[in-house]
Amino acid sequence: MTSGMPQVNAEFGSAPVVVFPAPEPPAGLKVDEIVEGEGPMVRRGDTVTVNYHGVVWGGDEPFDSSFDRHQPASFGIGVGQVIQGWDRTVPGHNIGSRLVVSIPPEYGYGSRGMPQAGIGGTDTLVFVIDIISTR
Repeated sequence: MTSGMPQVNAEFGSAPVVVFPAPEPPAGLKVDEIVEGEGPMVRRGDTVTVNYHGVVWGGDEPFDSSFDRHQPASFGIGVGQVIQGWDRTVPGHNIGSRLVVSIPPEYGYGSRGMPQAGIGGTDTLVFVIDIISTR
């Protein structure tokens, strides 16, 4: 576990519970593998299917959660279809893995944030990501 990262329940597939250890996030882009999957490794250029839960650092309510919608999401990874924080942290992990990722603004939505989702330009994002499949 990376120092200063949120605590997350370790049950792959279960709705994430995120507990923040400090008011301030760790510096830089961080990823902890909470559960190590046994399936094939995700590689840049793959289409990955995941369940995810995104909150602003210190927040209680998710700004987006495929867990809440009961609908996994699929997209190209490592090819610019998602924010840089995902493109830089998901490849290299196996199917069946649960990740917790801390993404500073420069790897998220930048200094403009995404106001319609309640994300400010200085907000650090935290995602819990369950990797379901890759192709």
